[in-house]
Amino acid sequence: MSQTFSTAASRMDEPGRKRFSFVKPLVFILLGVLLVTQLYPLLWLLTYSLKTNDEILSGKFFALPKSMQWDNYKQAIDAHYWQYLFNSIYVTLVTLVCVIVLASMVAYAITRFKWKLGPVVMLVFLIGMMIPVQATLLPLMLIFKHVHIGDHGLMGTRWSIILPYIAYQTPIAVFILSGFMRTIPHEIEESAHMDGAGVFRTFRSIILPISIPPIMTVCILTFINIWNEYILAATFISDAKLKTLPFGVNSFVSQYSSNYGAIGAYLVLGALPVIVLYFLLSEKITKGMVAGAVKG
Repeated sequence: MSQTFSTAASRMDEPGRKRFSFVKPLVFILLGVLLVTQLYPLLWLLTYSLKTNDEILSGKFFALPKSMQWDNYKQAIDAHYWQYLFNSIYVTLVTLVCVIVLASMVAYAITRFKWKLGPVVMLVFLIGMMIPVQATLLPLMLIFKHVHIGDHGLMGTRWSIILPYIAYQTPIAVFILSGFMRTIPHEIEESAHMDGAGVFRTFRSIILPISIPPIMTVCILTFINIWNEYILAATFISDAKLKTLPFGVNSFVSQYSSNYGAIGAYLVLGALPVIVLYFLLSEKITKGMVAGAVKG
């Protein structure tokens, strides 16, 4: 009998035989729960925006709307939505271009040049990542009151939020890009120099094309952070015509506090650009982050 049990145990331990594992089903269950928790708020907000006030106040949170209230979206769009959307796009794109240009050049100088202050400059940017926005509101306000562009002060203009946005997004961009640029072989630059290419041509024609994955990651992360920013825009912009979309959402909620369906529609319209962008380019975010983290 003992010999039989030992023979069965040895067969179970054979390398060619597969054992049932609970790990894979458990991973799928956890991923399914995570998917539901992430998608449910979006689906709930979408159904919320298509309901009447009576349906919303009935307490049936999981119920679908009896009839689609597309008029909620019409009211949301009529409430200066396009103006706020244009302001957000303008501010975000200008910030994005400046961050990519500055961060890529700084990361290239830190990682590819041999100079003693390289680690110090990198440390300064890392410290900049730890400074909270709230701690800079008063100093920035005092500075902007005394800085003028032509006949007009900087306070209350789009540049009063674009400049802080650039300052806050550049450190993380430098961190990501420098982690990737350290992995680029120096032989590539040496070959370019032997062919007569200067520093700027090497940077423009070789380093930047190679660094497209982390640059895409920086673009998407910067876009999301700037698009959703509210504190600086509400502090430094007083003209309603220059307010960005997050402030527009807050104004709409204050104005239409009793029209819950229209509020939901405005929230959907405000979040839609970021959601679409993230779903379209989510794979590039992952590749860029992995490239900068693993190779760096």
